[in-house]
Amino acid sequence: MSTMLETSELPAVFDGVKLAAVAAALYVIVRCLNLKSPTAPPELIYQDSALARFLLKSCPLLTKEYVPPLIWGKSGHIQTALYGKMGRVRSPHPYGLRKYLTMPDGATATFDLFEPQSEHCIGEDVTMVICPGIANHSEKQYIRTFVDYAQKNGYRCAVLNHLGALPNIELTSPRMFTYGCTWEFSAMVNYIKKTYPQTQLVVVGFSLGGNIVCKYLGESQANQERVLCCVSVCQGYSALRAQETFMQWDQCRRFYNFLMADNMKKIILSHR
Repeated sequence: MSTMLETSELPAVFDGVKLAAVAAALYVIVRCLNLKSPTAPPELIYQDSALARFLLKSCPLLTKEYVPPLIWGKSGHIQTALYGKMGRVRSPHPYGLRKYLTMPDGATATFDLFEPQSEHCIGEDVTMVICPGIANHSEKQYIRTFVDYAQKNGYRCAVLNHLGALPNIELTSPRMFTYGCTWEFSAMVNYIKKTYPQTQLVVVGFSLGGNIVCKYLGESQANQERVLCCVSVCQGYSALRAQETFMQWDQCRRFYNFLMADNMKKIILSHR
């Protein structure tokens, strides 16, 4: 009789374990995907000025609530993984001309030049000088997408290829791009100014490129000539303070630090 009671209780125990496992899995999914995170308008930090008021009036999207895609849209980790492995669906392929510039130390700087595909809305000649993120270049999907959109809205685009980042361009001097070197970006901007004396400039930097363009503009007053504005996207502001943060396990920062270091190592070893 006791044997029969023990046997009948076992399925109930297994059902309880399964239920607990499912609940634990759902909890992990909800936490990892940030499904309980509320949506809200972005926090804007700016100095009240005529330019700031004009931007807010021209870009009402800045003050609206951001509603991300369902399921995966609230997790930066999932977005990073999906975009890194799958890329953008139907990514455009803008056509440009590659330019080569010889630097004083013998290095060969390259950038790609893309002409506008339509007239600018104000009828003027405007060139975007673009500095990509760390170890990136004009062939990256996010750069191609940005350039394609800019071309269709009447902008000429010049995109710097970080020294050593392109796999098919050999180094001609014993150095590659660094966190704060503005030499190649400066050479590209000077070429644009000389070749298109009538053009106005919009300076754009992504991530590491944001540091480089801001440093370039602050190095000399002359670097700001003919510059309408500068747009810094996802820029890091302190490499020394970020170095400590990258060694933390919170939010997988140490894992991302390993991936970036491994990518840099591959680029360096490719130029042996």
